[in-house]
Amino acid sequence: MERLAVMSEPLVDERVIKDCQQGDREAFRLLFEAYKDRVFSIAVYSFHGDQSAAGDVTQQIFLKLMTSIGQFRGESQFATWLHRLVVNTCIDEQRRRKRHIGLEDAVGLHSTGERKQAERRYERQELADSVKAAIGELKPKFRMPVLLKYVEGLSYEEIADVLGCSKGTVASRLNRGHKQLALRLAHLRDQVVLGE
Repeated sequence: MERLAVMSEPLVDERVIKDCQQGDREAFRLLFEAYKDRVFSIAVYSFHGDQSAAGDVTQQIFLKLMTSIGQFRGESQFATWLHRLVVNTCIDEQRRRKRHIGLEDAVGLHSTGERKQAERRYERQELADSVKAAIGELKPKFRMPVLLKYVEGLSYEEIADVLGCSKGTVASRLNRGHKQLALRLAHLRDQVVLGE
């Protein structure tokens, strides 16, 4: 996986953040320009490469940021605080979409043939994008540490700060995530070999 720019590297100084907290729109524009690509990249991975969903979530994140930046107290780096906002928003949106998709499946796919066609489309998409799909299948508590470690390049300590847990918990979740990914990728490899 190509390593993206690390969000924990400060892109704006404390003055810009303080100006944002005072309602300065120009300062917020600077903050947006500094972090929009990093926020979008996390959202893209969180939504299995769906750029439309990632764009929607990125907008939600910056709207939330605009209304909640006053809550930032400087007890951690701004990037860590923003990361936490990104992670929580992505998880919330995935839950919302999962409920919505579950309802569509129950209502919209009446026949067995329609269900099988939808399953085949999903399987083809899985095979075409195996690594992203495998990461996307992880529960959020395992997916987010994997994304933060391998996509964002954060240290265990930085991940612990973002997720609000201990470094030991990060290590445990990464270990479990690795095991689940290995199983998931092995399954995809078997599908390709068997021609399913």
